[in-house]
Amino acid sequence: MQKKTNWVILLVAVCSVLITGCDSNAVYDEYRSVPNKWHKDSVIDFSFKSPDTINNYNLYVNLRNTNDYEFNNLYLIVQLNHPNGKVIKDTLEYKMAALNGELLGAGFTDVKENKLWYRGYETPYQFSEDGDYKVSIQHAMRKNGEVYGVDELKGITDIGFRVEQAQ
Repeated sequence: MQKKTNWVILLVAVCSVLITGCDSNAVYDEYRSVPNKWHKDSVIDFSFKSPDTINNYNLYVNLRNTNDYEFNNLYLIVQLNHPNGKVIKDTLEYKMAALNGELLGAGFTDVKENKLWYRGYETPYQFSEDGDYKVSIQHAMRKNGEVYGVDELKGITDIGFRVEQAQ
């Protein structure tokens, strides 16, 4: 009985590695955890090398959030630093909940995963030069009618950045 249990565990482990490792479109995919709450001054950075300057790519901000997230939308400031010093800074808004208040995203538990477009949605993105790129992500949430932003954003557990080859 012990041998059969060991084989089942080994088989499940191998299948898990194969399933998660078979994402052929991903060129870069990394997450950073947020401890408890995401402070408005906390900037999440990702650094990666450009895959090439020929092919088209889609760039995404990935988020994991729980039911503690209390807003219908999410404002982010995303900055893309090119190797030559060029900087592109965007303020982006994403819908995070349906009209009935149910959180959007993939997942069966109270943790939802959202793959949010950054670049490549309307026109595929091409890296203009070889070298090291840096992406910085910061939240810019505020409550209606308030001047100052939300100091600590609850419900966001992980922030990620993904580059994948366009299809």
